[in-house]
Amino acid sequence: MGWGTDLWDQYDVLDKHTQSGLDLVDRYVKFVKERTEIEQNYAKQLRNLSKKYTPKRGSKEEQECRFTNQQAFVDILNEMNDYAGQREIIAENMMLSICLELTKYLQEVKQERKSCLSDAKKAQQTLESSYKQLDNIKKRFEREWREAEKANQNAEKVDQDSTATKADVEKAKVHAHSRTHTAEESRNDYAALLQKYNKEQNQFYFTEIPQIYSKLQEVEERRVRKLAEGYTLFAEMEKRVMPIIGKCLEGIAKAGNNSNTNAERDSMLLVEQHKSGFERPGDLEFEDYSHGMNRASSESSLGTPKGPLDLLGKNKKLWPFSKKKMFTPEKSSPAASEDFGHLPPEQRRKKLQQKMDDIGKELQKEVDQSQALEKMKDVYEKNSQLGDPSSLEPQISQTALNVQRLQGEMQKYESWLIDAGGQALSRHGSTNNNTHDKSGSESSHENNPQAIYTEFDDDFDDEEEIFAPIGQCTALYNFEGSSEGTIPMRTGEVFAVVEEDKGDGWTRVQSASGDEGYIPTSYVKISPGM
Repeated sequence: MGWGTDLWDQYDVLDKHTQSGLDLVDRYVKFVKERTEIEQNYAKQLRNLSKKYTPKRGSKEEQECRFTNQQAFVDILNEMNDYAGQREIIAENMMLSICLELTKYLQEVKQERKSCLSDAKKAQQTLESSYKQLDNIKKRFEREWREAEKANQNAEKVDQDSTATKADVEKAKVHAHSRTHTAEESRNDYAALLQKYNKEQNQFYFTEIPQIYSKLQEVEERRVRKLAEGYTLFAEMEKRVMPIIGKCLEGIAKAGNNSNTNAERDSMLLVEQHKSGFERPGDLEFEDYSHGMNRASSESSLGTPKGPLDLLGKNKKLWPFSKKKMFTPEKSSPAASEDFGHLPPEQRRKKLQQKMDDIGKELQKEVDQSQALEKMKDVYEKNSQLGDPSSLEPQISQTALNVQRLQGEMQKYESWLIDAGGQALSRHGSTNNNTHDKSGSESSHENNPQAIYTEFDDDFDDEEEIFAPIGQCTALYNFEGSSEGTIPMRTGEVFAVVEEDKGDGWTRVQSASGDEGYIPTSYVKISPGM
């Protein structure tokens, strides 16, 4: 069964059916476009919603994000933002894989359908033209045959007429014979044209129309399959992002679980953040006005809350210092702000310790820079071809000044920390783990704060320390190593790295034979630590 064999006479039906299929494709494309617009608007609204509730930089909400329940909400907003991104991907994929593809295919199908129907019309018009020609020949044959019969009847009548002359009889017979001959020619033309028409008609109904309609059927079936793919992709586009959407939802659930399990941690964090370190206020003394006694001062302890009003925050000065010790950011001197004297004892100790840690990091950086410059200067002095040692003097002097300045700041903050009731045990303690023992240095720091700084200076005097390998390197080029302190190497040779490049372009290595020395860092490829 097929359109070509069973629907050969249903041109109008096929025309309407195929046009209905094209209209369906167009409707589906419009449907998907509106769906993508909904997805894009949904994603936009989700992004705006996330942005609206995300804490702004420097705001109070951002400062509260150190607590897990606050951070959990921020994580949820981030996950929602990612979720919105997946909705945008769905819209984009639908537009590209469904709308654009089907729109392009729809144009191709329209052209093929138009071509098939046009061929069918042309074939039908050709057959109709042949039929009209046949009909004209048929009518001519009919007319000529009647004229011939009439001429023959007239000839017979003239021949039987006794009054007719022989010439009249002969003339009538010649006319009848002529009309009969013409009728025979028309009969032959009609027969030939009829045979031709029947052949064309057979070709039309059994060959041309079946082929055209079968091709139209193939076009329609391909359209159906293509549209079915579009239906499938409608679900597939969303399935592809489901794993990522699932991860977003898992992230939201994880944020909730973290907030649930870290409730106690948040409470302890609040204590750590706002613990003042003050002692609780003692009992108030009885003030006996009946004996005319002067009112006793209730300020028994400096910096201690004097009553419930202070504890409940009724006093606008949040920290319960006495009026003589009370500082505000507007009226405090630079020194008061620098030593964090406006903070409660516990918070002040934390701020001072944090400041000392920051200074310790800067100090360590300057010490490393100083060591690198000294090594570079030493190399330049041993091999003047590599550079001028005097060119490093300004940098060395500046680094020394920086170290001295940072050491002074460290001593200043340590004295403030001791005044605040803390211990001067900074986490920067030892600046070189290879040259000092940590356990010994901490105890010495407690007795002598200056030991923290003198150990930085001792680093410059240690030249014979033993380093454990921290990685490997492979030589990329040959290096003669003719200068003092360097070692030669050959391409492909492997060394153990015992000291990394400090910024001077040289790396200290140990060869397989046990020789140690410096090689150019740019001449080797360094592998990660062993």
